[in-house]
This record gives sequence, structure tokens and C-alpha cells, in this order.
Amino acid sequence: MENKGTDEVEKLKTKFLSAWHNVKYNEDSPTESCSTEVCDAPPATGGDDVEAFRRDFASRVWLTYREEFPALPGSSLTSDCGWGCMLRAGQMMLAQALILHFLGRDWMWSEALALQPLDTETWTTSAAKRLVASLEASLQGERPSDPGPMLHAPGAPGRVEEADIHQREVYHRTLVSWLGDSPQAQLGVHRLVELGLVSGKRAGDWYGPAVVAHILRKAVEEATDPGLSGITAYVSQDCTVYSADVIDSHQSCVAGGTDALPLTDSRAVIIFIPVRLGGEKTNPEYFSFVKSILSLEYCIGIIGGKPKQACYFVGFQDDSLIYMDPHYCQSFVDVSTNHFPLQSYHCPSPKKMPFSKMDPSCTIGFYSRSVQDYQTISHELSKVLLPSANEKYPAFTFMQGHGRDYNLSAELTPEKREWPFIRDPQRAAATAGDFVLL
Repeated sequence: MENKGTDEVEKLKTKFLSAWHNVKYNEDSPTESCSTEVCDAPPATGGDDVEAFRRDFASRVWLTYREEFPALPGSSLTSDCGWGCMLRAGQMMLAQALILHFLGRDWMWSEALALQPLDTETWTTSAAKRLVASLEASLQGERPSDPGPMLHAPGAPGRVEEADIHQREVYHRTLVSWLGDSPQAQLGVHRLVELGLVSGKRAGDWYGPAVVAHILRKAVEEATDPGLSGITAYVSQDCTVYSADVIDSHQSCVAGGTDALPLTDSRAVIIFIPVRLGGEKTNPEYFSFVKSILSLEYCIGIIGGKPKQACYFVGFQDDSLIYMDPHYCQSFVDVSTNHFPLQSYHCPSPKKMPFSKMDPSCTIGFYSRSVQDYQTISHELSKVLLPSANEKYPAFTFMQGHGRDYNLSAELTPEKREWPFIRDPQRAAATAGDFVLL
């Protein structure tokens, strides 16, 4: 009876936190003009810029806090609200790589422009209403129903173009299902938490962008769905990308008698590069570097955020970063059903924040379809990695050859949890209370 009472208290606490964070973390305004740069955005000209930007942004997969999903591994938590924002940011960057891999850069979701804008007032009102409904249902011992409308299955296509559109939507829905909130989802939060346990992270802990990069790599590498066999991931070591390791990642092997025969250039690679762009704050000298990175064709964005708030940066507008915000708690969606609703996985309202608010610790992502792609990426990056007059060293480097293999399960002291970056010695003895659980 005591355990049951504790669980009920935790559930109510989670619901209150959900509503509070929906209100608290929406102070940044949406973008209002079209003079933007968005990584991987298709070209647009003239008066079509605004609509093209809206369609591109709303077509990206949006992963946010969820509640009332099956309990996470090693815990009784049924929501990631209040602490899982960096995992969600990582999922969004991973989703963008999968979109490029399966759907291509020209794909746009057909329903993108039909989404209703979400502003602060809408989010706050929604949070309050859902909190009341949740509490009432808890008192009555009932689960609130999901008010979201269901999508209807498309009819049988009669032409080649329609068949292609239908096939892309199947990929779209499958991709989202891999990122769903259930133990069966290949790249879902349950799987990420499970992999985090190996490195000493548990559900409810604070995750940094470097740790999340390694967790995402393991999730992609160990995915068992045949659809994910053609893609893998690589994480740079000590701010160094070792070219031989990336090229090896592009090449998978097949057993052939006593030897393994390499299949040249048979896999795409998602490249994660954890970096630190300053000390306690991001050095302004890196602002132009970040703009250059986000302007590259192969960049899939940056996960990081502002202090104590994680988000997914997808572009910039003048002196502000454009980002996707995971701090919005939504109801669990069962992605195992055939026609689950997709609307809550797409956000029509981009948000922006000044570069000066950007936390220095972040992870940059790139998608490389082939060895040729990787050579192009490394060549293009070499142009933007030249250090400025005030910065003696670039944010990261490329080296030929192999790097040593880091073990995600290596024992890390609390001050090195954000390995490979060591925190300020004055914060080495910091407790979990120093990090606000988002």
C-alpha cells in the first residue's frame, strides 16, 4: 500500500510539472519574417520564401515531452516531462537524418501548411485544460481520452505520382513509429533510457548533448528493424573526426567463408560531433561559425540549448537561432496502430533566441550518404573551421586514420558525466540540485 501511495504522488507531481513547464518555457517568440537560413532547406525564391520556410519547418519531425506512456526501464516513470528534453532534441536531429535518408531533401509533408499555429497563449491554455482533465480523471480512476483527430488512410493510388506520394507517406509514418514512446520503438525514449543505464544515466537524470550523441549512436547501431540496416552513426572523439573511422562506418561487411567481404559504400552515416564553444558562456567569436555550419547542405542541425533548457537548432535569422522546442507535454500516442495521428509530431511555430543565450556545450550533426558525401563534407567544413584571430583553435578538427574506441559504459565520475568535456572545477562537486530537471 505504501508503494502504491508513492506512485500516485509521483504521478500527480509529474502532471503538475508538465503543466508548469508548458507555461515556463515558452517565452521566446516565433519567427515572423522569411530572411532565414535553415539547414537542409530546399531553395525558394521571391514571394514563395515564407511558404517554403513554413512547409520545410512544419515537415520536420517534432519530438516533445509525453505523458502516460508505459513505464521507462528501471523506473516507474510514465512521462519524461521535466528532464527528458535533451533526449527529445537528440531524437529530432536523428529524425531529420532519417528524413534525408528515406525521403530526400525535397520531401514536404502534405499536411504541413494545414497545421494550426501554436503560440504561448495556446500552449498555456492547453496545458491548464489538460492538467485539470488529468487530475479529474485521476480522482475518478479514469484515463482522459485523446481529443486529437485521427488521420484517414489514403485511398489506393491510381497513378505513378500518387503511388510515389503514398509510398513516401508510408516511410514518413514508419519513421515516426521508430521514435515512438513504447518499449518496442527502435529509437524511442524507452530505448534511449535503456542505453543510458549503461553509462550510469537513469530515467529522471540530466542528459548532456555529448552523452546523448553516444546514446543515439548505440541506438542506431543496435536497431534490429531491417529498414534501419542501411544507416549507422559515428561520434567524434575529443573534438576530432577520424576520417578512416567514418569511411569504415560507410562500409558494412558480409560473411564470406572465413573472411568478411567489405561492401563498399553500402551504408549512410550520421556524424555526431560534440563540441564546446566557450567557457561558461558561448564565445561570440563562434557565432559566425555556427551560422556557417547551419548553412551547410549536409548539416542536420545542432542539439544544445540555453543553460538548463535543451532544444534543437535548425537554422538562424539575423542574430537569432531558430529552434524546435521539446518543452511541451503531450499525451501518449500509440504508434503501433495503423493510422495513428501525426499532427502532434509536427510543429507549425518555429521559435528563436539570441545567439548570446546559446549554451556552449552542444552536438553538431551531419548526414553523409556515401564516402563521396563525406569527402565533400570534410572539404566544406575545412573552409569554416579556420580559427578566428581571437580563437587559437577550431571548434573541432579532421584527422586521417583511426581514433581510439571510447566505451560508453566506462565509469565516469559525476563531474565528468558530460564527457568528453570536463566541467569547471568549482562545479565539480555539484549535486543534481544544481541542474534544473527540465
